[in-house]
Amino acid sequence: MILADAVPGTHPTFQICGSTLCKFNTDTIISSAIAIALTMIIVLGVARMVRTDGGPPGKVQMVLELFLSYTRGLIKDYVAPDADFILPLAATIFLFILIANWIDFFPLTQPLIPANADVNLTFAMSITVIAVVQWYSVRVLGWRGYFRRYTKPFELGIVARTVYVPLNVIEEIAKPISLALRLFGNIFGGLVMVYLLTLAWNAFVGSSVIQDALSPAWIVFLVIWKLFDVFLIGTIQAFIFMLLTIIYFGMAREGLEEEHHASAAHATTELRSEAT
Repeated sequence: MILADAVPGTHPTFQICGSTLCKFNTDTIISSAIAIALTMIIVLGVARMVRTDGGPPGKVQMVLELFLSYTRGLIKDYVAPDADFILPLAATIFLFILIANWIDFFPLTQPLIPANADVNLTFAMSITVIAVVQWYSVRVLGWRGYFRRYTKPFELGIVARTVYVPLNVIEEIAKPISLALRLFGNIFGGLVMVYLLTLAWNAFVGSSVIQDALSPAWIVFLVIWKLFDVFLIGTIQAFIFMLLTIIYFGMAREGLEEEHHASAAHATTELRSEAT
């Protein structure tokens, strides 16, 4: 029988030192390690299957090339044509989240859970993404342009733009929070749904005879639910996390055009001054 065996949100823990920061959720560590291992096995397996002799590619290779081509197109549209370094990060995030979500289709019991149902993991991924985004923003804008980005909208005067600084700072802080909670909420919601169905099964179908009679129908119903929740919702959430990652890199370039225009205008003014 496929039933929830624990209350969603409860995690067995282990601690490696006396500090609270040294406490880890055992089930999340195990589940994410399995998802990482599967991701690496699948990617390395596909890499070995890639044909470089000019022959027709296999179906798996075609799917991978279509996915990478589509992701590269998103990066070109939302960030810049020369930002291909984002491709490995975005593609890896998508594949890891996808595999971690798809694992939930199987009847898992403790200590195996959907890894992304732990907010600690989703926050770790979102903070990592935003940290790289901040580095990229400084790299393309410089420190002056990076801090200037927090004064948008740039078309306003400098005095009016100072009013928007707190709002822009809050927006930047909210990015990793919303990125983490969106993924966590959808995956955790699937666990809660299975738990509620389990409570309903035990409460309204208490007789073992009735449970035995309805068991096949229950399994079919739960499989249909899992197909929807895991493969549809789980895939959509993996794509959204990847897409938002790319969009955040694009937002990190805000003000770059204005900086170029300002530099060009300043250079033109200097040339005119020298000419006169």
